[in-house]
Amino acid sequence: MSETASTARAPVALLPSLAPLLHEWLPRRRWFAGKGKPVTGFSLVSATELLPLGAAGPGLLHLLVRVQQPGAATTPAPPGDCYQLLLGVCDTLPPLLAPALIGRVTQGPLAGRTVYEALQDPRLAALLLERLRAPGTIGPLSFHRTVAIPDGLPPRVLDAEQSNTSLVYGDAYILKIFRRIHPGANPDLELPLALSRAGCARVPAPVAWYEAGSGPDGATLGVLQPFLRGSQDGWQLALDALAAGRDFVPEAHALGRATAEVHTALAEALPTVRLARRQARELAVAMSRRLDAATQAVPALMPYVPGLRAAFETVAALAESGSTWRAQRVHGDLHLGQALRSADGEWSVIDFEGEPTKPLAERRRPQPPVRDVAGILRSFDYAAHSHRPWHPDWAERCRDAYCSGYAEASGRDPRAEAALLRAYETDKAVYEVVYEARHRPDWLPVPMAAIQRLASTPGAGPLPPVAGRALTGRTRLSSDRLP
Repeated sequence: MSETASTARAPVALLPSLAPLLHEWLPRRRWFAGKGKPVTGFSLVSATELLPLGAAGPGLLHLLVRVQQPGAATTPAPPGDCYQLLLGVCDTLPPLLAPALIGRVTQGPLAGRTVYEALQDPRLAALLLERLRAPGTIGPLSFHRTVAIPDGLPPRVLDAEQSNTSLVYGDAYILKIFRRIHPGANPDLELPLALSRAGCARVPAPVAWYEAGSGPDGATLGVLQPFLRGSQDGWQLALDALAAGRDFVPEAHALGRATAEVHTALAEALPTVRLARRQARELAVAMSRRLDAATQAVPALMPYVPGLRAAFETVAALAESGSTWRAQRVHGDLHLGQALRSADGEWSVIDFEGEPTKPLAERRRPQPPVRDVAGILRSFDYAAHSHRPWHPDWAERCRDAYCSGYAEASGRDPRAEAALLRAYETDKAVYEVVYEARHRPDWLPVPMAAIQRLASTPGAGPLPPVAGRALTGRTRLSSDRLP
């Protein structure tokens, strides 16, 4: 992504005039990744007037801004995270848009004008869809579509997401707007496009998208897909089943089949590789390092370290003896909240972005399919522990049904790769422990119970009991808060 400002008036003076407002506003956004560190400055990547900033009516300003913070540079220049901002500009903000206020500019080319979050303004959110309806280029931004898109669809912003922002248009389409921008094709566009071309109906096919730049330095900014109206996410369905005392085995079995169909289509559409000795060793070492870091952050992990580390060492030992594993493009952040079930019982899989905190190159790397399987298995465990009394048997039935469904659809039972599956489950549970210890201490017993189970090995001595405060019977998590 080249550092070029264009198509906006006085771009050199624009960012300094907005900087005092952004210093206050940006760190309070849910999608801002640099919380807890001061913002020391900004640099402008690009500035584009999607709607001219004239005096009559609001203007729409698109910015890509790099934020400088201490310790933010992990690669050579340019340092800092790049964020996508869509700003409305007007003389007087209507009362209904008061919650969207960013502030009033006191200097520079926008002096005396009010700046606000444009996506909260239905007029400007509708304009963004209009740009997608008419493919073309505006400055550094290019807009693409695969099918005709009807006009006049009213927009509304979804509240559920944290790392991105999504708008629904007329309950027909959903536009995901990426906030933290990385150079390269975003998997949330790349993989659904590949699946659509392969004829996989389990994933909503992109109908439009927009990006900045092109080639390796280009970046995906937003993706428009069909909105699966009337569908419910698997997390809420699982919680509802638990609350009603119902089993979830048929749904888990069907979800296993759906996951396998997605994996099979990805393997046919995109290259696959084999993980041999060197790659498996690197995988085990990376997992072991994350365990070491987690133990420093959460000392309660210490008694379980030998058993947990054994899961990683087993994978490395199998590779040394000649075992290999197939690796391919996968979802990368699969859990029950990423699966939607329609009224007729069909499952779809969404949100292929991967873990937003990971580098894009890592998220696009081929990985064993059991990584996604491990994510769903951990999600069943979380659901089972969300009510009192805890239901580990409910989770086990779901886990078995899911794996059986996966095996039926793919011809490969993930339980046959037991060592690799255990390693990925262990790595995920270790991550969950750190997350819960930092953000939701009441939930720490959930991953700690998994830690105790995963650390148990044949012949091992007794492990210490899991400590921590119990969850209340009323505690329920929404899918956007899953670790």
